[in-house]
Amino acid sequence: MWKLIVLAALAAFSRASDVLEFTDADFESNIAEEDLILVEFFAPWCGHCKRLAPEYEKAATILKGTVPLAKVDCTVNSDTCSKYGVSGYPTLKIFRDGEVSGPYDGPRSADGIVSYLKKQAGPASVLLKDDEQLQKFINDEDASVVGFFADDKSTAQTEFLKAASALREKYRFAHTNSEELLQSQGIDGEGIVLFRPPVLNNKFEDSSVKYSEDKYTSNKIKKFIQDNIFGICPYMTDDNKDQLSGKDLLVAYYDVDYAKNPKGSNYWRNRVMKVAKGFLDEGKNLNFAVANRLSFARDLSDFGLDGDTGDAPVVAIRTTKGEKYVMSDKFSMDALQRFIGDYFDGKLKPYLKSEPVPESNDGPVKVVVAENFNEIVNDDSKDVLIEFYAPWCGHCKSLEPKYNELGEKLASDPNVVIAKMDATANDVPPPYEVSGFPTLYFSPAGQKMNPKKYEGGREVSDFISYLKREATNPLVVPEESKKKKKKRSEEKIDL
Repeated sequence: MWKLIVLAALAAFSRASDVLEFTDADFESNIAEEDLILVEFFAPWCGHCKRLAPEYEKAATILKGTVPLAKVDCTVNSDTCSKYGVSGYPTLKIFRDGEVSGPYDGPRSADGIVSYLKKQAGPASVLLKDDEQLQKFINDEDASVVGFFADDKSTAQTEFLKAASALREKYRFAHTNSEELLQSQGIDGEGIVLFRPPVLNNKFEDSSVKYSEDKYTSNKIKKFIQDNIFGICPYMTDDNKDQLSGKDLLVAYYDVDYAKNPKGSNYWRNRVMKVAKGFLDEGKNLNFAVANRLSFARDLSDFGLDGDTGDAPVVAIRTTKGEKYVMSDKFSMDALQRFIGDYFDGKLKPYLKSEPVPESNDGPVKVVVAENFNEIVNDDSKDVLIEFYAPWCGHCKSLEPKYNELGEKLASDPNVVIAKMDATANDVPPPYEVSGFPTLYFSPAGQKMNPKKYEGGREVSDFISYLKREATNPLVVPEESKKKKKKRSEEKIDL
């Protein structure tokens, strides 16, 4: 009896998912029924997909009845995944009225997904009618951009709404035509005000910024917003991290929690801001942020800062070139001042995330880590074929025996190296770009800054054919391999 109850409970639980599941047979008809829907294309073995799953499920539950979330298993629905150009997992796409609207490039957390899709679902700019609505709108954890227009048909409002439509995925917009609200903000006729989150108010910068251009164009409005939205030191979250990542950025990681402990959160942030303002006033080009250490545990691991660090912030810089610098001293304003000064003076040594260099590396496939990458891959005298893999990746596991066989076949070639690197445990240096697994590159001798991404087949014969074409020197293939190949050809003829 108890077994039946348990089984029934498990069955009910399995049906409780708020994520819709589509197949090749019903995808098009289901998509056509929704005004707006987010679809995840995934593979069950994919590690990134497994990490996303609980966040995606949570977001689907929060958004139920507002914006549906769906998923497609690409291992059994290849037609749909092929039609929409899915080449890595997870791939997320937004559909409007049955058509692809574009890729989902937002956060991969439940809160981030919810925030992103709410902005997509509602109007680009909310119409405010009175002071109560205005105060409720700007009293938010995110910045608010509000347009004040006496004439609802003015060119200024039209351009504002264009900017809002273009940036709706990133920022919050509202507008009003209320004479009372224009007067309360000291606006004569028309104006735009960017309100920073009240919880982040501080003595180092204004809590709001007014648009100061004489002419209203959507491009000028967008530039005004992007130049002022974050201020000196924003609170970096999953929702806005992508907007901050395109700059050289210093982040102080600690127990930021503006919901439960705004005073404690601002205690450390104010110290970062005071130091930051000094450098910014000197015209130094560096951006600053604070972030919750738990939310960005993977970033801390990338910096080697995932140990017990106490209550004080830990600080690191990531540049647009991918360089990483870590403040080794315990946090203080003086330590932060020295760290930033040394950064600008070029005195800091970049941090490199790396597994230990293997004590023995005599196998047919050379094991590459960040610390020996230059020695092996950037050896100017060698052609190198390198696979960037993830230990959990199903395609990587399938490739492994073939890749090992390739290494064995070419072990006697003194000019060619077959190599592999765990890209989840080591920093991948530029110009290599790895966004999915496995990713393979051919690094020719004498052209180490111009590696070629390998896009060919993944059989041993495919690799050998490719290397015969691309190798700097004639490829050395053992006679035994050639004899076996000839014998197989003869057997085919005899049949």
